Amino acid sequence: MRFETLGHSSAASVKAAEILLRDGLITPPNLDEALGEQERWGSNVGQILIARGHTTAFRYYKALAEALDLPFVNLRETPPDDDLPDAGERQTYLDLALIPWRRGEDGSVTIATMDVNEDVETWAVGRFGQGGYRFAITSKFDVLWEVQKRFEALDDLDAREGLWRVMPMHSARATFVSGQVIAVWVILSLLILGLWWAPKATLIGVSAFVSLLYLATFCFKFLLTWLGGNHRIDVQVTVEEVAALSDADLPVYTLLIPMYKEHEVLPLLVDSVRKLDYPKSKLDVKLVLEAGDHETIEAAKALGAASIFEIVRVPHSQPKTKPKACNYALRFARGQYLCIYDAEDMPEPDQLKKAVVAFRKADPNVACIQARLNYFNRDDNLLTRMFTLEYSQWFDFLLPGLDALRVPIPLGGTSNHFKIDVLRGLGAWDSFNVTEDADLGVRMTQEGYRVGIVNSTTFEEANGVYPSWIKQRSRWIKGYMQTWLVHMRNPIKLYKSLGHTGFWGFQFFIGGPPLTVLLNPILWLTFIVTLIWPMPAISEYFPPVVLYISLFNLLVANLLYIYFGVVAAFKRQYYDLVPYGLLQPFYWIMHSIAAYKALSQLIFNPHYWEKTQHGTSSATHQALAKAAEAKNG
Repeated sequence: MRFETLGHSSAASVKAAEILLRDGLITPPNLDEALGEQERWGSNVGQILIARGHTTAFRYYKALAEALDLPFVNLRETPPDDDLPDAGERQTYLDLALIPWRRGEDGSVTIATMDVNEDVETWAVGRFGQGGYRFAITSKFDVLWEVQKRFEALDDLDAREGLWRVMPMHSARATFVSGQVIAVWVILSLLILGLWWAPKATLIGVSAFVSLLYLATFCFKFLLTWLGGNHRIDVQVTVEEVAALSDADLPVYTLLIPMYKEHEVLPLLVDSVRKLDYPKSKLDVKLVLEAGDHETIEAAKALGAASIFEIVRVPHSQPKTKPKACNYALRFARGQYLCIYDAEDMPEPDQLKKAVVAFRKADPNVACIQARLNYFNRDDNLLTRMFTLEYSQWFDFLLPGLDALRVPIPLGGTSNHFKIDVLRGLGAWDSFNVTEDADLGVRMTQEGYRVGIVNSTTFEEANGVYPSWIKQRSRWIKGYMQTWLVHMRNPIKLYKSLGHTGFWGFQFFIGGPPLTVLLNPILWLTFIVTLIWPMPAISEYFPPVVLYISLFNLLVANLLYIYFGVVAAFKRQYYDLVPYGLLQPFYWIMHSIAAYKALSQLIFNPHYWEKTQHGTSSATHQALAKAAEAKNG
């Protein structure tokens, strides 16, 4: 049973609320509102008062202790005896919201808890024996803070190396395994020997291979676009289905919001979460912040949103990545479902409810529901327009095509809704992979799970700053390289788990794009050189069949790639972006620049996470101003 579902009796909660009212800590309208929502939300009065911000958790649980005639313990001022909490039971402490606190002179142990119920008493009897314990009430977050502080090193180790210790072949901690190193040296040696002994035949073979690679990649993208345009991947959730939900039956929902040096967008984040149409007493919102990011931590504290948000401080350690931070925070998650949001995200208000309906409608093996992503600042500049075209094609054509073929779907980095028990069972994210969600999508497919997409959109900020775009895109490309290398450590096993179509789809969708964007500049340069300085000798390396394939790739395939972008704009009714679809070749040049940076980092600094700069758009500044007005109003 998860922490937030452990509700003490309604009578005790009402009595505690009356004590708060007696002491002038809440008003009669506050209590009336909470009483009115108690049945509708399926939460007790105290949880509602806290969620609404009418009182603090500390004040409420202090009043609850008085209502239950039990002592109240402030764990931050009087922490537990060092020898009582057991590291092996730390997850139990979180699940039941308790921790052994002090041993009395008679040998009995006082257990600090936010609740006294059947599950807590059963654990206490099993742990200390009948009559060997007594209870004290502590505040809602005190157990969480105490467990974080006391077992920080162990939890950090699990966050960093949990997947690697259990399934090392699925972790990108090592970039190359011995078999891959040997394979690279064999291929390079054969190439060098071929150039030495039979240069013409070798170069013909290389040109044929590259031409066929491009042709196969294009054919696969064409197939995905054709299938995706006619395939509905969304789990369609209607307005009526959302309205039919009972708030009392909704599960606790965990939101993980990892941030690093982004204090300026915090008001926007608070505003977006508050707009979510979900019982606030059932939201478990974690601000996942680096322990050394004092500016963001202090800014989060100053917001005064403690009733909704909980700050999880991630210890300083390497790798310093988003997946490691999420793994660390995952231990403290107490929801049935979990969603990742970025700090500047603006999800549609009913997205969580739609995700709940989608999970209930989907097949049991659907472990993740991905919301669609798009941008609220697409008109900022050329870069944001190209980014919007790219995402529109991704979600409207490519992902549905992958789903139709049962090819692993690489998840986006935000708005992924997970069944939390499945997520934990899979080992969560690989802290060493810099596109952790793409890797997780592949692992899910290998384990027999599927990814669905719900008809709800999260609007985020398109990266419109060129240096920041290169950083972000090089990280994505490096992550795809890592993901391909990890899952190709055992190609036979991968083939058996994915099947013929899934295996080759993985090659062309995960492995192919990084390779082609690396080859593009070489081919472009070769083509330009032959135009300026015609060299008949070059034609010897392009037999007729290879030449025809190369011309097809150059003329037909590239034109169709441009056409795909234009069609994506039409489907989204972004008619103003149609002319920009013609400029995609310039966007491809930027991809190649990012790809060479990614390759360099893969070799020399594989786990380095380049931070994406957020909060730069005019739309973000306007949204921040509106959020400030709403707060002040």
